[in-house]
Amino acid sequence: MELIRQAIRYGIVGVINTLITAAVIWIMMKWLGCSDVVSNVVGYGAGLLNSFVWNRQWTFQSNTGWWSCGLRFGMVFAVCYLLQLGVLLYLNKYLTIDPYYNQLIAMGFYTILNFVMNKFYTFKE
Repeated sequence: MELIRQAIRYGIVGVINTLITAAVIWIMMKWLGCSDVVSNVVGYGAGLLNSFVWNRQWTFQSNTGWWSCGLRFGMVFAVCYLLQLGVLLYLNKYLTIDPYYNQLIAMGFYTILNFVMNKFYTFKE
């Protein structure tokens, strides 16, 4: 039951993070004319702090110290981010659709992987 509750809460936080990330990526790509990679970096950076605070406090209700938890969160983010960036670059090379849609697909991959790693590593007590 706790796993389901955490998954639902993670999903809620994730939707908010996804909206923040997608909006920033869209603004960077469409309004500012930035590259896919620059837009992706800035978009994910915008959602990172929000994700850490809400997932630590609400989703996983972790009592682990802020610094140690933050370090693990950062490492998990880096691994998940680099893997999703690889997915994005692969999709951009082989799919002939608007690169923005590839961003959304890569975000879905990131979300699932990030939940699993945060559940069993970052916020595990």
